[in-house]
Amino acid sequence: MTKDQFETTLIHGAFGVDGSTGALTAPIYQTTTYQQRELGVVQRFDYSRSGNPTRQVLEDQIALLEEGNFGYAFASGMAAITAVFFLFESGDEILIPCDLYGGSVRLLDNYFKNFGITWRVVDTTDIASLETSFSAKTKAVLLETPTNPTLQVSDIAEVARIAHARGALVIADNTFLSPYLQRPLALGADIVLHSATKYIGGHNDVLAGLVALKNPELADRILMIQRSSGGVLGPFDSYLLLRGLKTLAVRMDREVENATAIARWLKGHSGVDRVFYPGLESDRGYAIQTKQASGAGGLLSFELNESYSMPAFFSAMRVITLAESLGSVESMACHPATMSHASVSPEMRAKMGISDRLIRLAIGLEGLESLKEDIEGAFTAAKA
Repeated sequence: MTKDQFETTLIHGAFGVDGSTGALTAPIYQTTTYQQRELGVVQRFDYSRSGNPTRQVLEDQIALLEEGNFGYAFASGMAAITAVFFLFESGDEILIPCDLYGGSVRLLDNYFKNFGITWRVVDTTDIASLETSFSAKTKAVLLETPTNPTLQVSDIAEVARIAHARGALVIADNTFLSPYLQRPLALGADIVLHSATKYIGGHNDVLAGLVALKNPELADRILMIQRSSGGVLGPFDSYLLLRGLKTLAVRMDREVENATAIARWLKGHSGVDRVFYPGLESDRGYAIQTKQASGAGGLLSFELNESYSMPAFFSAMRVITLAESLGSVESMACHPATMSHASVSPEMRAKMGISDRLIRLAIGLEGLESLKEDIEGAFTAAKA
């Protein structure tokens, strides 16, 4: 799908125009149950845990945008990844990247290990090393690319080639780039995940998760897990995501523009020891990022020089908000060691490359100069 086709699909995709009323927006079917017209005749909708017309439009839309055949909407990103983990059985192993969202690590370590599902950290950016990492138990590779929060980039096509040769699935978390910038299914991934709370929703007003895939057998299993576990997205939240998706392209374009400019500016700043952003030519993931995606996203991280006060830096910001999330029109700052990855042990954080000096910035739609002035003011306060 070309950029032009994608932008048009965002607006007109799975819904288009309501055939009965001419409405341009999908109606909110705020109902839990549906009249059955005849005894013993199965209808498409019978109970909203199993299906809802508003949710169905969203699910069809994410399938279209990710170039998949099936989509599923969940009550949160964690509900979505939990449903995917339920595909696996006792004795199975999942390989995860060195740098992974702390909530995903917590879910595997605290809960799925009780079901006999194990996980192992591997460097998914090192293809030669990855090839030797599989065991007879390995059933999947979970990718974040770029990762959270050090934005390491994995070659999705190469990981898929290696995994498929060994009978393993590739699960790609595409939250940070959205299907506007990267489409993992087209690169060989089997399952795509989103915390749709982030860029797809885009306005800090809805909690949601999405799954997209091509394989009908896997899709049937995800559908049964969704219906059985019940972590579905409600109709109003589905409507909010459909609304957010319509502006995804213009939002992402501005956020990438802002983030790239700020990353380049920070790279030469005396208060910064290191910048993590795959849109910089000097970044180790730049070549792969450029090959498999059409942009580096709106998220960047940097290590604050030890001569600067971390608390003072965060306290001084007035435009950028200290907050856990990302992907919204508002810019947000996060201290991963005490926020997004607080549940990860210090030893594990060190292995992930998450230092106590690391700051994550999710860049929004504010004016670029306003953002730079706010960050510079934080540096000044932190140095004093």
